[in-house]
Amino acid sequence: MDNLEYNTKRSPLVLKEYGRCVQQLAEYIASRPSKEERTALAHVLIGLMRQLNPSVRENSDNPQRIWDHLHHMAGYKLDIDGPYPPPSPGTLFQKPEKMPYNSHHIKYRHYGKNIELMIEKAVQLEDPEERKAAALSIFKLMRTFYATWNKENTEDEVVAAQLRELSNNQLEVDLQAFRNEYVEKEHRHSPQLSQRHQQSNAHNSSSKRKKDKRRK
Repeated sequence: MDNLEYNTKRSPLVLKEYGRCVQQLAEYIASRPSKEERTALAHVLIGLMRQLNPSVRENSDNPQRIWDHLHHMAGYKLDIDGPYPPPSPGTLFQKPEKMPYNSHHIKYRHYGKNIELMIEKAVQLEDPEERKAAALSIFKLMRTFYATWNKENTEDEVVAAQLRELSNNQLEVDLQAFRNEYVEKEHRHSPQLSQRHQQSNAHNSSSKRKKDKRRK
């Protein structure tokens, strides 16, 4: 019982995924006097480490990582002719710097920042026709985003009002022209819908003429 060695009395385990035996082998290799012997033993130990840690074996994108692990377990005292330069102490597991959080104020988050940038570009257009076309394109895109955010119904008046608000009343959309364009597209893709629309218009015209005759 007196010969038992407890983990509390051993040196800290550097990389648990490899185990204490691999760490002791790495320390042993670092203590060998011949550089040629250290290099040969290091290549043998690298093969063993690949077998013990399948994640390293499967991840072939970064083969240098396992050699860095070997240097780390050897306390950065391993002088060998390896395929990669030895890492510097403290840099192997160094945490990356935090990315700065985007603090841009977005009026309507369901539209995003890109819509606001597009509106800024459209406002700068000098040609009235180009500005009108840009406003209509942005309105259609906003309408799509609005429908994704509010799946119950899409209110064109609300989207048009928000476009005016975001552009400081510099971009206007003719909703009637947009709706006529939408109906024409539907008619081209659906002849039956076009026929029903014509019949509805004819019916409305006939009803209007009858009402006019009654009034006379």
